[in-house]
Amino acid sequence: MTDEQCSKTPYRWRWAVLAVVLAAEVMDLLDATVIAIAGPSIRADLDGAGTAFLQWLSAGYTLAFAVGLVSGGRLGDIFGRRRMFLAGAAGFALMSLLCAVAPGPVTLVVCRILQGLAGAVLIPQGLGLIRAAFPPEQVGAAFGAFGPVMGLSAVCGPILAGVLVDADLFGTGWRMIFLINLPVGVAALIGAWLVLPRGGGTDPRPRLDLAGTAVLSGSLLLLVFPLVQGRELGWPWWSWAMVALAVPVFLLFQVYQRRLHRTGRSPLIEPSLLAKQRFTAGLLVGLIFFAGLMGLTLILSVYLQLGLGFSPLRAGLTQSPWAFGTAAGAVAGHVLSARFGGRRLLVGGTAVLAAGVVTLLATLTVVDGPVSSVALLPALLVIGVGMGCSMAPYFDIVLACVDEHEVGSASGTLTAAQQVGGAIGVAALGTAFFTWAGPRFDDGLRHVLWLELGLLALAAALSFLLPQRARPAAEETAVPGPEVASSAAGAAG
Repeated sequence: MTDEQCSKTPYRWRWAVLAVVLAAEVMDLLDATVIAIAGPSIRADLDGAGTAFLQWLSAGYTLAFAVGLVSGGRLGDIFGRRRMFLAGAAGFALMSLLCAVAPGPVTLVVCRILQGLAGAVLIPQGLGLIRAAFPPEQVGAAFGAFGPVMGLSAVCGPILAGVLVDADLFGTGWRMIFLINLPVGVAALIGAWLVLPRGGGTDPRPRLDLAGTAVLSGSLLLLVFPLVQGRELGWPWWSWAMVALAVPVFLLFQVYQRRLHRTGRSPLIEPSLLAKQRFTAGLLVGLIFFAGLMGLTLILSVYLQLGLGFSPLRAGLTQSPWAFGTAAGAVAGHVLSARFGGRRLLVGGTAVLAAGVVTLLATLTVVDGPVSSVALLPALLVIGVGMGCSMAPYFDIVLACVDEHEVGSASGTLTAAQQVGGAIGVAALGTAFFTWAGPRFDDGLRHVLWLELGLLALAAALSFLLPQRARPAAEETAVPGPEVASSAAGAAG
C-alpha cells in the first residue's frame, strides 16, 4: 500500500505514529543544540583539536544534513517512508554511539558528518508519514504538536548539555551528550517498527539524481572547507582558488538540472524554481538569515565559556532567553501575520532582531569588566523575539511565489538552503571571530555582531522582493514539515 492510499482512511495507530515522529525530531534537535554548549569542553579534552575543530563539529553536521535533505525525501518516495525512517533512525543512533567513543577530533568530525546524513534520511520522512496516517481534517492538529515540542526541546537542549557535561556521569564528561541519544533512538526504532504504516513508495517511482547530489555537494564543500581551514593554514593560494571554483561548479549543477528536466528525468531541484525572481530572493533571505543566526549561536557559546569562563551549565542557562523569546515571537508572529501581512512582519521581525544585536553590542561596551548572565538577558530575549516573528511567515510568503506542482520541491529547497546558510555562517563568522579574538574574545564578538547587522540589513532589503501576503492556499499546501521546525528551533538553541 502506498502512502497516498494510506491517507484515504484514518490509520488506527496515527497518534502513535505522531509520537514516534516527534521522538525522532527531538533526538535530531537535541543533537543540534547541545553541541554548541559542549563544543569548548570537547575541544579541551581531545588532543589536536584546534579552533577549526569547533567549526567543523557544527558545520560538518549541518552541511551533510543540508545536502542529504535534498535527496532524503526522494529516497522515501522510492523505497517507502517507513523503510527509510527505520534506516535513518538506526544510522543516527549508531553514529551517536560512535561519536561518544570517538578517540580523536578527526574521527568525531567524520562521525558527525555521517550522523548528519543519517538525520537527512530520517527527518524528511515525518511529513509523508503523518500525511499518510492522518485524515486531512486532522493533519493540522498533528503538525500543531511540533511547535510546542520543538520549542521545549530548544529550551532544554543547551541546559541539558550543560547539566550532562558538568555532571560527568560515570566519568563520561561530554560523551554523555551523544550517549543520551541511544535510549531515544532505540525507543523510536521499536515504535517505528510496530506502528508506522507500511508503504512501498510512490508509483511511478522517481529516480535518485546521484550525479546532481555529487556536484551540489562538491560546490558546497569547495566553499565551506577553505572558510573553516583557511585561517589556521595561513590562507594558502589553493584556499582562495577553492572559493572561486565553487561558483562555476554550482552553475554546472544548474545546467545539469535543466538537462534532466528537458529529458523528462527527476532533477534534485526544479529548474523553474530558480527562474522565479521572488523565490530566488526568498531563498537568499533564508540562507543569509540562518547564516547569521546559526553562526552567532556557536560563537556566543564559545565566548561565554572561553571568554567569560562560564561553566557549560551556566552558558546553557544564559542562552535560554533566546529560545524562550523565539517561542514567544513565533506565537505572536502567527497572529500578527494575518493582520499586517507576511512581508511586513518578516521585515519588522528582522528589525527587532537587529535591535537585539545592537543591545548586545551596547552591553559589551557599557559594562566595565566581564559581562554577567543577567546583563545579557535583555539582548538575547529581544534577539529571540525578533527571530520568532521573522520566521513565522517565512515559508508561507516564499511559497506563495511558486506554482502548486512546485511546492514539494520548493519546501525541500528552502529547508536545505537554511541548513547550507547555517554551515556557511558557522564557517565564515567563526573564522572572523577567532581572527579578531582578544584576551577575553570581546573584540572577536564585537566584529561578529557588526557582521551580523550587515547580514540582517541585506536579508531585510531582499525581503522587499517578496509578495506582501501569502496566497490563501499556502497554509494548506505548505504546512511546515518536521525539518522546518528543527531548523528554526535549532538556531534558537
